Amino acid sequence: QVQLVESGGGLVQAGGSLRLSCAASGRTFSMHAIGWFRQAPGKERDIVAGINWSGSSTYYVDSVKGRFTISRDNAKNTVYLQMNSLKPEDTAVYYCAAARYANGPYSSESMDYWGKGTLVTVSS
Repeated sequence: QVQLVESGGGLVQAGGSLRLSCAASGRTFSMHAIGWFRQAPGKERDIVAGINWSGSSTYYVDSVKGRFTISRDNAKNTVYLQMNSLKPEDTAVYYCAAARYANGPYSSESMDYWGKGTLVTVSS
């Protein structure tokens, strides 16, 4: 079992930055790839970024490439999402999720554990 708790969301102006954290409990955390997803009002939940078990491989959706950085510290059981140059269209509830496998894939269907989310609001 892995329990995930997101933090770091909030209100920021366009162009600003936030760092989200996903703190995990459970002995198997380091065995799971982790994904960050987001869900905007009225839209489906979509993958934003993913990182494999060791941190050696990452994935980003095109819309955040060059602006967001995912990283993990297995010693601290934590995954981070650094978000820079934020845009109003980044406004959403952000969720972290632990994948069934160590190296992805990063689809919703491949995630076994989910956090409850943290709200990010970017004002124009």
